[in-house]
Parts: sequence; structure tokens; C-alpha cells
Amino acid sequence: MSPTREADPLAQEFVKFSVEAGVLRFGEFKTKAGRLSPYFFNAGLFDDGAKLGRLAEFYARRLIASGLEFDMLFGPAYKGITLAAAVAVELARHGRNVPYAYNRKEAKDHGEGGTLVGAKLSGRVLIIDDVISAGTSVRESISMIQAAGAQPTAVTIALDRQEKATDGGQDAAWSAVQFVQRQLGLQVCAIATLNDLLQYLETQNDPALAAHGPRVAAYRDKYGV
Repeated sequence: MSPTREADPLAQEFVKFSVEAGVLRFGEFKTKAGRLSPYFFNAGLFDDGAKLGRLAEFYARRLIASGLEFDMLFGPAYKGITLAAAVAVELARHGRNVPYAYNRKEAKDHGEGGTLVGAKLSGRVLIIDDVISAGTSVRESISMIQAAGAQPTAVTIALDRQEKATDGGQDAAWSAVQFVQRQLGLQVCAIATLNDLLQYLETQNDPALAAHGPRVAAYRDKYGV
């Protein structure tokens, strides 16, 4: 990241909120890929009405600013369910009322049955999730959306870690987000990225926060894309 890179105000505001909410933490955390990461983003900790509402506001503002065209939201189980509902409410508050749907992990054998809940999947469908770790959830969502006769058009996430994916246990030359963009052909719209997080740390007057910057930068230098 160039030190002269212009700050993205929305991303900086989101990183600040995530840190203050305890969702974005610093220390030593083991990732799914087995790496020791100096930071951890746990969207499950947006766990009350006020925090969830603000998170939905950030998604809605980013989506509206992005100009992405979509007809409805789809939230993959489990985290995507809450996100799709909350963001649909916030988009409606901004004057953009769109339907939403989500899937069950297990098919229901009574009532309406099936694995899909909510609005009928149709038109251009935006998939919403917290992060993209390996692209597996996105591939599963694409299959469900296409099987319903709709068109998966993009994915929106809270944080793009901008780090190498793993392929057969080895570091790949691409990130999970790049895989979704290049191999699956979907646009990806993130509220903030690892570069935004680094920029936030580098501009803090709080010595305790700023102290994490070199370790996060070293991690990016080793695993970043």
C-alpha cells in the first residue's frame, strides 16, 4: 500500500467501528489455513441490535455507492441469513426496497419444504456474507441461485483480507476474493480491505493501536496479494 493512497472515509469509519465493537481484534490468531494472523475479524460479534444495525448501514452505504445492479439479496446459511435480513431493512430505509432469500442447511420435510426461504430467487441476485475464506460458500450459493433460474451477479462482504488462498495445502498466487472474481465471474464489493485496516492503524494517535501496525504490515508482506 502506498503511503500516499487516499483514504476511503467509509472504510476507515467501518474499521474504527469494528475495533470499538470488539469485532476486529489484535493479537495472535490461527486461521483456517493454519497461519498465525495478527488480527481477527469475527462478524458473529455484531451481536446486538445497535451493532447489527450499524453493520447493515455500512453494507447499504457501500452497495449504494458502488453502483452495483441487483434485484434481490441472498444470504447463505448461517451468517448470511442475518446479514441479508438486516441489509434488506436498511436498503429499504434508503429507498431501495428489494426482496431477500436464504437457504437452510438441511431440507425441511414439512410445511413448504425445501431448502430455500424467503422471496423466490429471480433476476440478478447479490450474495451477502461476512468474508470470503475459500469461495466454497459462494460456489454453493451460485449453484442454488442458478438451479432456481436466477442469475448470481455479485458478492458483498464486510472485510477483504487480501491474502493468498491455499490450494492443496500450499499458498496460491491468488486470494479467495480474486478466485471469485476471476474463476466464478462475480464482482466482489467489500466495505473495507486489509489495506484500509493498515491505513487506519498507521494514522492512529493511540500508541497501543498503532503498535499493531508493523505486525499487520509484516503479515501482509508475507501473505498478501
